[in-house]
Amino acid sequence: MPRVKNFNEEETLNKAMCLFWRNGFYATSMQDLVNHLGINRASIYDTYGGKKELFDKAFAHYRATNRQQLQAFLESQESVKKGFRALFESGISEAVCDAERKGCFVINVATELVPNDTEMLNVIKENKAFMIATFEDFLKKGVDSGEILATKNIQNLASLLHTFFNGIKVVSKTDANEEALLASVDTVLTLLD
Repeated sequence: MPRVKNFNEEETLNKAMCLFWRNGFYATSMQDLVNHLGINRASIYDTYGGKKELFDKAFAHYRATNRQQLQAFLESQESVKKGFRALFESGISEAVCDAERKGCFVINVATELVPNDTEMLNVIKENKAFMIATFEDFLKKGVDSGEILATKNIQNLASLLHTFFNGIKVVSKTDANEEALLASVDTVLTLLD
């Protein structure tokens, strides 16, 4: 007779995501997962596979959730310039308010696991491509509305804004000076004028 699961799989996945995000893959042991998730090893293995499989599922969950939030946020913005400023402000605010200084899970994974993990390198590259394409689509909206000059190189701007957004996440882990970060945002956004 199969065992009945006495835990919510999605809630447990969220908890695992937070633990891996905070500690990283290598610094999180199976015992850490057992303690943090409040379920036994057998349940973890039966439901998610081993530590690597649980990590992969938690990381995929993080990326999918962030993608949905990013797209919904950008779609709700009437102005592209103000939308990017609001996005960067939000990223800075999250970083400043995060007492654990976790930064961005994607960046953390890239710095911890790449270049030694080819599979993860491909995941990170795919995530980057998605982010740049999303920024590019948003910038095109600004070109279409006349807010951004049609002579601007939208692909280069999208790539630069992605790099800058990631840079904010990295810098804020060690120096969460909100005023300085916002001044950098204003400088970068002059490229859209």
